[in-house]
Amino acid sequence: MPDPTLPKTLLQMAGADLTPAGWDESTLILIDCQNEYVTGAVPLAGVDAALAECAKLLAAARANAAPVIHIRHKGQPGGAFDWDAPRGGICDAVAPADGETVIGKGLPNSFAGTDLDEHLKATERGKLIVAGFMTHMCISATVRSALDHGYFSTVIDAACATRDLPDGKGGVVAAADLHRAELVALSDRFCVVAPDAAAIG
Repeated sequence: MPDPTLPKTLLQMAGADLTPAGWDESTLILIDCQNEYVTGAVPLAGVDAALAECAKLLAAARANAAPVIHIRHKGQPGGAFDWDAPRGGICDAVAPADGETVIGKGLPNSFAGTDLDEHLKATERGKLIVAGFMTHMCISATVRSALDHGYFSTVIDAACATRDLPDGKGGVVAAADLHRAELVALSDRFCVVAPDAAAIG
């Protein structure tokens, strides 16, 4: 039996079903899988492994005929995420196929100023499988907003990554710690966290 003295998430307290979403009920959203995070000015810790996991998710979504939406951040010309430069392109490992939706965004929240909600409504699916970059930024902002829009998300731990950040006190929060803490925070109310692509049935 679970230890009743251990902390619980709000979802656990509510008796929510914490089973990761399945392909038959979900849309895959890959957020900002762009070269900027691999070879550009914003390198992420563990990005290669996370991209490989994103590729597994994409292959599984295609094999199961699940809708796929690629989110692509758009930066300023000459700067980070410049769409007219290789740095702003989607990584080859998860390049969109013909017929897959690509949505550009200018803010961390993929719903803000975009038609993402309209595309999701058209799928008639209420669950999202979310992966990409960065865990503490665009993944978090999008998953939190998804709940406000009536969707419930499953975030794939191994298919997300972030970077070290200053802690404001002269120290550093390591990327692995920031990634873990953000996923824990999201799991309290906003999503189910699944370990990897293999957890999605």
